[in-house]
Amino acid sequence: MTDRPLGFDTLCIHAGTAPDPATGARQVPIYQTTAYVFRDADHAAKLFNLQEVGYIYSRLTNPTVSALANRVVALEGGAGGIACSSGHAAQIMALFPLMAPGRNVVASTRLYGGTIQQFSNTIRKFGWSAKFVDFDDPKAIEAAIDADTRALFCETICNPGGAISDLDAIARIANQAHVPLIVDNTTASPYLCRPIEHGATLVVHSATKYLTGNGTVTGGIVVDSGKFNWSADDKFPSLSQPEPAYHGLVFHPTLGNMAFTFHSIAIGLRDLGMTMNPQGAHYTLMGIETLSLRMQRHVENAQIVADWLEQDPRVGSVTYPGLKSSPYHNLAKMITPKGPGALFTFTVKGGYESCVKLIDNVKLFSHVANLGDTRSLIIHSASTTHRQLSEEAQIKAGAAPDVVRVSIGIEDVRDIIADLDQALAKATA
Repeated sequence: MTDRPLGFDTLCIHAGTAPDPATGARQVPIYQTTAYVFRDADHAAKLFNLQEVGYIYSRLTNPTVSALANRVVALEGGAGGIACSSGHAAQIMALFPLMAPGRNVVASTRLYGGTIQQFSNTIRKFGWSAKFVDFDDPKAIEAAIDADTRALFCETICNPGGAISDLDAIARIANQAHVPLIVDNTTASPYLCRPIEHGATLVVHSATKYLTGNGTVTGGIVVDSGKFNWSADDKFPSLSQPEPAYHGLVFHPTLGNMAFTFHSIAIGLRDLGMTMNPQGAHYTLMGIETLSLRMQRHVENAQIVADWLEQDPRVGSVTYPGLKSSPYHNLAKMITPKGPGALFTFTVKGGYESCVKLIDNVKLFSHVANLGDTRSLIIHSASTTHRQLSEEAQIKAGAAPDVVRVSIGIEDVRDIIADLDQALAKATA
């Protein structure tokens, strides 16, 4: 296209795609096909041996899905990546080449409730475990890392409270321990933060949220920085030692900075089957075309709403890092210089019951278990997404019983405030 690097807004529209070679179609076609015809027996053998890049079966790769993965890789500044069936699938796909029975991941306490559940209980069925620590405390992270630790995991902008992770400091700890840092960048999107630039090894997304932006798709993305040396020691045998399923192929020495990506396709998607569907990938590609425009409005609206809520006597506190009162205000300027997102929480005076009344009386806001939509969304985490946690764990996760989470949309901000105003009046009457 040009010899100079393309700007972020241009990448949102063009990265990973080109006019369809068969028809000239400008928009990425939906390749709704299961399988692909091989040119001959030799071509098929080379594809299955990973000697040639191409398409075999849509559980592994699909042109529409690959275009999406390539676009997000470009936006994040990575080397390679995959698209899969959900954000939760992306987390398992990110961990799968790294972990083994008896191994652990050190994770932040400030995570989405579903992630805490996945790491607390579900991954134990694989023989993996998670240690949850306060990622604001570098010494606590260092103390939690042991000989069996295979990754650190955090969110850029933490769900639900909007806390900002000091990615640079956490990455230094990960480097010292020679373990990858996995960053969930869902709530920031690559528009607000590119974690690889702060030292992250892997970046995961729930494409369901800001990337798609309209509540139509369930999908996940894993982006590999391509910068980690998987062969520096024997911690990651899936990537640094012979793979029995590929006649002893050693992924990292053979495939270099694409080792993680090829392993995730050839082993992860092949055997776990967490495949994204091509129609979902198509919707997400279209959503990303307006990512910059949407994120600008999300942030603008969130700042205005947070300022208003902080002054409201019916509200106890507001966690938005854009507020000077936030302990993350200065960190947000470094990690998310374009703005600290549109997800945050506030406490309602009157506690649990007042929160429930607030939820039941909003009209413009949608009461849903989602975030990152163009629409303004609201939820009471303690009774929904975090209800499986103890009250102590809810408080640690930023989802105490008196807390409401909002994802501020791109509507007229006056209408957003008017809806919250009338609902708060009824909730605290």
